Amino acid sequence: MSSCQAWRSSAAHSCVLVALVCVAALCLVSLVREALKIDGVRDKCVLVTGCDSGFGNHVARQLDRRGFQVIATCMTEKGCSDLEAAASPNLRTVLLNLTDGASLDRVVELVRSVTGARGLWGLVNNAGRSIPIGPTEWMQVEDFKKVLDVNLIGMIDITLRLLPLVKRARGRIVNVASVMGRVALTGGGYALSKWGVESFSDSLRRDMRAFGVKVSVIEPGFFKTAVTNVDLIEADLLRLWNRLPQDIKDSYGDKYLENCDILCSKDISKVTWCMEHALTSRYPRTRYGAGWDAKLVWLPLSYCPTFITDFILIAKGCLI
Repeated sequence: MSSCQAWRSSAAHSCVLVALVCVAALCLVSLVREALKIDGVRDKCVLVTGCDSGFGNHVARQLDRRGFQVIATCMTEKGCSDLEAAASPNLRTVLLNLTDGASLDRVVELVRSVTGARGLWGLVNNAGRSIPIGPTEWMQVEDFKKVLDVNLIGMIDITLRLLPLVKRARGRIVNVASVMGRVALTGGGYALSKWGVESFSDSLRRDMRAFGVKVSVIEPGFFKTAVTNVDLIEADLLRLWNRLPQDIKDSYGDKYLENCDILCSKDISKVTWCMEHALTSRYPRTRYGAGWDAKLVWLPLSYCPTFITDFILIAKGCLI
């Protein structure tokens, strides 16, 4: 080997080493930044929507244990009473229907009275619904509205109403989207609404940066909650099927309904940890992929060329 070749080989190895050191340093800095926490948790108030069960119920109790002043909204009286029984006396519950203006007014007034001049530190937009969900041809416009009115329009409505209080506290907004906000696996309003949550969060984050408000998006994979309850989804699919004209039924075939199968994780703490981190870290992430399926399957798949994504989803029978 000539001296020139040796020098080139040495320089190449040095470049690789420098690159690896830089990557390691960036990872270390990122880990240190993410580990830095805010102070004065006990003086901070957080509103969480959709706390009857699932992510909302779990994170409300989790934040309550951390010392936050938690206001948890539920759709039912039973949801309120069950959560109050499982939490400390500091946690407040309130009924909320995101599609009802009067209900929203009552919740906003409660938050104002609780927070006063401090403002609202955190708003966790978790409430949502999945059904009706299924092939687009089976849907009617009203089916889309049922989901969009809660998951997107309702989420935007309560955010706009509480935004002045969040700005006052220079606080956090945490919006729960989904991997289906990246990859639409089926028809209906759910995927549409979660794409909307992603877009709304991006624009809101940029708008609020000058005011010190941080906006994060949670992108869960599939977890065992009411949203992914297979029995409810299958029952609603059957309802949609039964109202179809016979010619459309014939085009799909009677066995089409037998292909509905969803694998879900039971460990919803993977999602609620992301929510807590977005509220307590000095440097919260813009996006949190929650669950191994989100990190290793759905989010990488969303970056693939469309024809590859379509081929994989259709070949694996992932489409409802």
